[in-house]
Order: sequence, then structure tokens, then C-alpha cells
Amino acid sequence: MIGNSGLGKTWSEWTQSFPLLEDIMEMKPVFWQNPSRTDATGLPVSEDDIEEAKTLWRRFAPFIKELFPETKASDGIVESPLRSIPKMQQALERHYHARIRGRLYLKCDNELPIAGSIKARGGVYEVLKYAETLAIEQQLITKEKNYEQFASPKFKHFFKQYSIGVASTGNLGLSIGIISAALGFNVTVHMSADAKEWKKELLREKGATVREYNADFSRAIARGRELSSYEPNSYFIDDENSRDLFLGYSVAALRLKDQLESQGIYVDADNPLFVYLPCGVGGSPGGITFGLKSIFGPHAHCFFVEPTHSPSVLIGLLTGQKEKVSVRDFGLDNLTEADGLAVGRPSSFATEISEKLVSGNYTIHDNELFKLLTLLMDTEEIKVEPSAASGLQGPILLNRCPSYIDKHHLSSKMHQATHIAWSTGGSLVPDEEMRMFYEKGKTLMSGNRVGDSD
Repeated sequence: MIGNSGLGKTWSEWTQSFPLLEDIMEMKPVFWQNPSRTDATGLPVSEDDIEEAKTLWRRFAPFIKELFPETKASDGIVESPLRSIPKMQQALERHYHARIRGRLYLKCDNELPIAGSIKARGGVYEVLKYAETLAIEQQLITKEKNYEQFASPKFKHFFKQYSIGVASTGNLGLSIGIISAALGFNVTVHMSADAKEWKKELLREKGATVREYNADFSRAIARGRELSSYEPNSYFIDDENSRDLFLGYSVAALRLKDQLESQGIYVDADNPLFVYLPCGVGGSPGGITFGLKSIFGPHAHCFFVEPTHSPSVLIGLLTGQKEKVSVRDFGLDNLTEADGLAVGRPSSFATEISEKLVSGNYTIHDNELFKLLTLLMDTEEIKVEPSAASGLQGPILLNRCPSYIDKHHLSSKMHQATHIAWSTGGSLVPDEEMRMFYEKGKTLMSGNRVGDSD
């Protein structure tokens, strides 16, 4: 590939500085180890911030339980199960002709209540925090009161004075649209061209306004910010720069620690934890990584995964340019079936933190997503959307990268390792669309080719 990247250097000059870029620009799957990883100190967020976010979730539990009956069993806590998936582990080993040392689990955020995806963590949290701030400012409530009042007609009438905006490739828009409308806000979701039609329709059913753009996420968020700035009493949730979204996701680490311990799983120097996180703009995997590193320190190893057509966070971290670069600057089209990961430019806030914490990043072809989705359904009867299957390949790739294991002196400990693929969405996908995902994966699997390209 020749020509200018649009960043003051030719592509040849970029690849000379960062040889991995050549494979990235050719949309080949890559596995990258982060040379800048340090620890969770000296960051713009802290463990105290995670605890504060956890406390806010607890205050709103009565409201959530009242409006979302599916949370009654958890007493209004929005959480997903952690499932052991031994049959899938065996299937992965057969499919890739490789061994996974340790045990494989699935963190089932595809089952999260309210929005059916990981975005219920960050999106719902930021809206609840904004609602609480408004209500306290107007002396409608104090933190000591029962927050079930937020479900009352009085509060809904109050929130009708305010607007919330967000840009989304799909799942973030669903979480914010659903919770905002439930509270009474006027909510507008600015959706990029790759967003699924069923997600737009569901948002409209829930009472949100959907604005569609024949462009990618970067254009949708820029236009969303602009329009929101013109509206009085408008609050724009900015996925590229939001501290609150980030902290909403980070609480998942505290919950995961409890789930691990309840299953007799402990994380320490002899029992490493590996977590594989699908990555779009970087906020949700970044927040979870921050939480896990705050709790488990060097014993937690977190890897992001992105589509070969949309590796925005990888390019930002690899080059050190972070949000200053877009995948299009390097000739990539940002077109992927993993709609939640179709992001051209990374989050400035999250990437600044992830640069210090993430262990690495790998990319995956779209066709492989469908194969993994089908394998998971066949072995464990768990349904996920394509982007949510991306983390399942992580343990295989780690096994093929002995340099990472050796560098961290983990070779003798891998048989005691815990691997968690974070499944980020899928429960709200219409049955017909899920069937098409499955059948596509079945067709691709029929050739039994490992690591097929698009």
C-alpha cells in the first residue's frame, strides 16, 4: 500500500516506524503486546471512584426493581452470570487444533437486564447519575431517601423538561434510550449507518427519537454534540470523552470478584486471570480493565479485541496517537458485521488510561465471529451477537504467543489460569436475525477452515 495517510507521513513511513501496521492495513489478524503497560496508579480515576459508582447503583436499585421486573430476583442490581463453558473450550481446541491451559468462562453480559448488553452498565449509570444530580439540585430527593420515587409521575413530569442525546452504533443507544425514556427524559439517539434496523425500531418503541446518518460513528457523534449544544436543558452523553460511562463499567470488576470467589476461584500470583474484551470506542473494556487492575493488580491480564476492519483503539495505542488517528487514515473502511465495534476513532478519556493498563490487543475477521457464535450455540446453547463472540478466540491466541507468557513468568502457572471471554450482547436480537447469524456460521464451519478471512 502506498500513498499518504493524511497524518503528515506516508504509509511507508508509518509502517517503517510501526511494522505491525502493514498487516493491520492489509486487514490481517494480528496480536499485539502493549509495551507501555504499568499499573493502576496515577490515573484520573481511582478505586474510591469505583466504590462511589457502586453506591449509586445501590441507591437506584429500588427504582430499577420497580420499572424493570426482570431485576426483581437480583433486588434491582443490574448484573450478569459468570458461566463455565467446558464444552466450548473443547470445541475451540478442536477447531483451532490448539490447547487452552486453564479453564474458560463466559461473562454473560448478553443477558444483562434493561438493555441486553454491556452498555447497560455504562449507559444506564451515566443517565442515573445525571437524573440524581438534577433531582438533588431541585431538592426533590436526598441520597438518604428511597429512590423508588424516581418511578413516580411527579419525577417523570420533572424530567420532561430535560433532553438527553447520545450517538451510537447500536447497543449504547439502546441502553441510554431505554433508561432515559423510562425516567421521562426526552431522548435522541444519533445512529450511524451500520446500526441494525431492529435496534432503531426498538428504540422508537421505547419512546426515543432516532436520527439516522449515512456515515460512521464519528460523524454521528460530531453531529449529535452539535445539535445538543443548541438545545436548552440538554445533556449529551459523549462516548469518546465520558468519565461517568467509564466508571459505570468499572463496577463490573467488583461484581466479578464476588462471582469468582463464590465459585472458589481466586486470583493471585499462582492463579492468573486473563480477560478478553470486545472493543469499540474503548470505554467499556477500558472501564472493566481499570476495575480489574485496581482489584487484582499484575495478576489480571486484559486483552482488547477489534474487527480487522475497525481496529481504532489498536492503531491509537500502537502509534501513540490515540484519538488523533482514525482507521480511515490508514486506508481501512470501518465496515464490519460487529456493529457495536464499528468505530473509526477511539475514546480520548478511556484510551489514555488503557494505554497504561491493557496487556494487549488482537484483531479478528468477521467470518470468524460467526463461526465462534455458532460453536457457542452448538456446545453451550448460549446465544450472542457477532461482536460478543470475539473474545472467545483470546485463549487460543495467547497460547500461540509464548513470548507474553514467558515475559510474565507464567508458563508454570497456566494450568491454573482462569480465562474469561466477556460476552457483550445478544439477548435482545430478534430470533430471525439470530437464526441468520447461526446459519452463516454453520455454512462457514462446513469448510472447517481455521482463521478464514473475510
